[in-house]
Amino acid sequence: MSHALMHPFSEVGKSEADYINIVSAKDSTLVDANGKTYLDGMASLWYCQVGHGRQELIEAITDQLNQLATYNIFDPFTNDRAREAADLIAAKSPLSDGRVFLGCSGSEAVDTALKLARMVQQRRGHGEKQIILRRTHGYHGTNFGGTTAQGLAPNREGWGDLVPHFIEVPNDNIEEASKIFAEHGDRIAAVISEPVQGAGGVWPPEDGYLQGLRKLCDQHGSLLIFDEVICGFGRTGSWFASQTFGVTPDLITFAKGVTSGYQPLSGVIVSSEVADALTEPGFLLRTGYTYSGHPCAAAAAVANINLIESDGLVDRANHIGKKTVEGFDALVADGVIKSYRGVGAIWAADVGRDSAEVKMAMLEKGVFCRGVGESIVWCPPLIMTDEEIGTFIEVLHAVLS
Repeated sequence: MSHALMHPFSEVGKSEADYINIVSAKDSTLVDANGKTYLDGMASLWYCQVGHGRQELIEAITDQLNQLATYNIFDPFTNDRAREAADLIAAKSPLSDGRVFLGCSGSEAVDTALKLARMVQQRRGHGEKQIILRRTHGYHGTNFGGTTAQGLAPNREGWGDLVPHFIEVPNDNIEEASKIFAEHGDRIAAVISEPVQGAGGVWPPEDGYLQGLRKLCDQHGSLLIFDEVICGFGRTGSWFASQTFGVTPDLITFAKGVTSGYQPLSGVIVSSEVADALTEPGFLLRTGYTYSGHPCAAAAAVANINLIESDGLVDRANHIGKKTVEGFDALVADGVIKSYRGVGAIWAADVGRDSAEVKMAMLEKGVFCRGVGESIVWCPPLIMTDEEIGTFIEVLHAVLS
């Protein structure tokens, strides 16, 4: 067997033969090369909102391939699908009169947002504003900017010097954030935050925390960036978590759920106020990616957003949350789990011990979830049935018992 493939977030020396080879998927079910089936409790990697094998998306991508497979949107070019996708994304967001910059991955979106935040401060005449505040437990991709912005120390280590002018604030402690602003407020360009911290263990914000960040940014002329790569497109029971928690940022990063992973697409939604700093005649935005506005990725986004809407999947996320809470309450009552946390269709259960063994035992029983610290993380496709939610709860109970 070939060993050329290097897997992300994996032991580089692990043999290719030791990986589970997924060969097909339908709805919320995965099938490996041996014919074993698995319930996909993570929507692959936090992204497959509409489930696997949806013909609506496959046909939209195929139709676009047959019309215009690819072409760049650098000046002077554009394409209908990129424009349509940007219009739809903005319309669903709290920044409906803003602009949308397109890329391919969440990591690209984060680095673009960080660059834009600093550039906007420069163009507003605040060249001293370069500091970015990050939060403990935050995850913001693995490009250099996003790696620096992470609040997960192990992911920042081993790469040498990272991007300067980042300060970490303790998670969900608005008083500590206020102290940092009091000391450095005249030099803080922006704060970057996931509304619900995902890869760090599913940490919803404390009441008033995001509102506190918004107030601090307003008081000091700083920008608020919400990283909604995981939270966006229905995951929290609204189109964006910004809407779930009633806080409007200046920039929003997105990826994952925008196409349910059927094509790689990401971007940054920029408020009209922020975009105004970039629209002076003659100003050239010197950033972008070869595949920005890729017509097939954009076609997937349009079809996916329309499918989320027609299938009522934003509301379905809240139903998934209700059924998950019912199951977790029963597990707490039985003494099987210690506690749980989450919102919409993204949850974590505190199992009271290293979750790695629990995850693998669940995988053996045909249910895939993630393990983070002492928590089992559950982020299913938004089409997950009540029966499948019951299977997840039953397998978690069996493994922990």
